[in-house]
Amino acid sequence: MNRRALLAACTLAALAAPVAARQADPHAGHHGGGHPAAPADPHAGHSMPARGALPPLAPPPPEALTGPEHAADTVWDPAAMARARKAGLIDMHGRFRGAMVMADRLEARVRDGHDGYVWDAQGWWGGDYDKLWLKTEGHGAFGDALERAEFQALWSHAVAPFFDLQTGVRYDIRPHSGRTGPDRAHAVLGVQGLAPYWFEVDAALFLSEKGDLTARLEAEHDMRLTNRLILQPRAEVDLAAQDVPELGIGAGLSALEAGVRLRYEVVPEFAPYVGVEYQRLFGDTRDLARARDEDTGGWALVLGVRAWF
Repeated sequence: MNRRALLAACTLAALAAPVAARQADPHAGHHGGGHPAAPADPHAGHSMPARGALPPLAPPPPEALTGPEHAADTVWDPAAMARARKAGLIDMHGRFRGAMVMADRLEARVRDGHDGYVWDAQGWWGGDYDKLWLKTEGHGAFGDALERAEFQALWSHAVAPFFDLQTGVRYDIRPHSGRTGPDRAHAVLGVQGLAPYWFEVDAALFLSEKGDLTARLEAEHDMRLTNRLILQPRAEVDLAAQDVPELGIGAGLSALEAGVRLRYEVVPEFAPYVGVEYQRLFGDTRDLARARDEDTGGWALVLGVRAWF
């Protein structure tokens, strides 16, 4: 091959090489499938915080920790400002006003020769701290006159997160048959609330218009067996500081009621129940009842309903 033919062959090989390379790789020479190359990332090489991470928080300046806690107290009366802050806090969270009426016991008691009925209800109206509280209870025998009815009107003030101090008046209505004595008014001082372990407690002192001092302590506890079935033990104790013969009350421990009720909540506001209760008079109270040929206690089957709204 002469020099001219050799030069022509090398030129053809040089021209054919790029064409062969493009046929082997159809994307050769293209950026991103024919699109222009992306510009360089200006943040390349910078460390970025993880997604969701909070920016660092600087401590408050030293000036923030100097001076009085409430600067307005340096200008106005601190006591007045404290009352204003408390009122503002209450307003901010809403002033509560509500009411409730509950019939805790509306029941019939079945006992050999001493069948009767009992009611125990109460209601209140007011706010978080102060309420008007009304209570009533009483009992009687079927087919006979009412034995006793009691009504209380009380001012109730919160003295702890779960307890209220209550004071007011109580008035007893009794039949004038000579068996249970005359009607009588009392001054009332007591506490009511929720004790540890979910015991509902109601304790009160009663000073009658005749100067007689008596006391009553009630306690009950709801044991939830299922979402609707509740077992409630309950006890009530009556005491007296002196004999009150016209009311059939003797000094010391005068009466005890203890029982258990099983109720079924058809809805939270309505629950029928069944249970048993033991009643007993003690000491001079029992002797006064026997002298009048009255019942001194025993076991009874109770059937009733608990309701509230």
